[in-house]
Amino acid sequence: MQERFGGLLAPTLRLGVTGLSRSGKTVFLASLVHNLVHGGRLPMFAPYAEGRLASARLAPQPDDEVPRFPYEEHVRSLVEDRVWPASTRRIAELRVTIDYASARFFNRRMGRGRLHLDLVDYPGEWLLDLPLMHMSFSEWCSEALREAARRPVDARPFREALGVVDAAAPAQEADAQSLAAAFTAYLRAARADPNALASLPPGRFLMPGDLEGSPALTFAPLSLEGSEPASGSLAAMMERRYEAYKTHVVRPFFRDHFARLDRQIVLVDVLAALNGGPAALDELRRALRGVLACFRTGRLSFLGSLVDRRIDKILFAATKADHIHHGDHDRLERVLEHLVAEARERAVFSGTTVDVAAMAAVRATREASVTRDGETWPTIVGTPMKGERINGRLFDGEAEIGLFPGDLPADPADVFDRERDEYGVTTMRFRPGRVERNNTGLALSLPHIRLDRVLQYLIGDRLA
Repeated sequence: MQERFGGLLAPTLRLGVTGLSRSGKTVFLASLVHNLVHGGRLPMFAPYAEGRLASARLAPQPDDEVPRFPYEEHVRSLVEDRVWPASTRRIAELRVTIDYASARFFNRRMGRGRLHLDLVDYPGEWLLDLPLMHMSFSEWCSEALREAARRPVDARPFREALGVVDAAAPAQEADAQSLAAAFTAYLRAARADPNALASLPPGRFLMPGDLEGSPALTFAPLSLEGSEPASGSLAAMMERRYEAYKTHVVRPFFRDHFARLDRQIVLVDVLAALNGGPAALDELRRALRGVLACFRTGRLSFLGSLVDRRIDKILFAATKADHIHHGDHDRLERVLEHLVAEARERAVFSGTTVDVAAMAAVRATREASVTRDGETWPTIVGTPMKGERINGRLFDGEAEIGLFPGDLPADPADVFDRERDEYGVTTMRFRPGRVERNNTGLALSLPHIRLDRVLQYLIGDRLA
């Protein structure tokens, strides 16, 4: 409550930023802040386009116990080294203080407004852990083993290890450790799959931090008969540790961070799902449905907002739009819209606004046209990362190429009904583009696609 009353004069908006595997949330955060602070090209962001954005600057974050998002280090990687920054594997926070002139005449007469924008960066794996709060050990075991059955290759060693233990036998630490190790190896293999769109819970198994080796991270799903685990059995030990994981890992994250968010953006690599075919798209749809179910959605009254928080705006963003031609950007949005349609209805009913966008937080390519045999092909041009291959050619990180990435369908439903590769796109990792400099040699803001539209949706109304 103190946080809310303290923001009456200088309001605070807490924006949660997360993403499913390899979606580029670190790059998104670095580019968002860089473009705000350095006055990037943001024509669709009303405060900037209307000349009302007086300044945006980094400020000390409010939560001293939360690591600071290493913004300067990531921008240095993008601008100077032209490499993609390493993903963050823990929660992090950054505050940007924005001074602006109101679009309303009366408010403008009272002087400049100020908004503290708190950016809360957290791994998507932590978000996918939240449903565990409402699942019993036996329910989680059934769900986890069903998921393992859908991934027979990745899960084979774990399922073999599971087959030689008796859940009703007396608990042995050696059995718990070997099963947990096999289960963790399976989770790691599932995440390494290039077509995997989301990591499987428990998320901390792949990023244990200071909990590594603790009993709270030394458990695994078991084949249970349905009866209550006998005291002293392996099943009872695993259930106790599962509950400890929820108590010491999941609930503190929900209470201390997640429940304090006002708005949320979820980054999604839809192009990877398209390349994975209908099965990968179905997996992504399930993941997004689970993600949306986790959010505390709805609008609060003024008095209610002083003592509680709800997420009143959610944006799902399809990243890496620079990997396709601009003529397909709207089609990429429609595919994502199709993926979240079912889950979206529930959030909208509670009073939350949900939207989708196709974007590239940092543009790594430019567009060109190639004419061959009288036919013109829309292409993208960029510098592949060192070690990338296409058609047997190995790239050195310096040579630039033109690439026809493929076309997306006009009807998004087609990607679920046709053969696996029909609507795949040719993708590779490109180096970040060179940042332009002005006449004095000062580096300009990071180039992007539709970041201004994203900003307008997420915070534009709070700067009106």
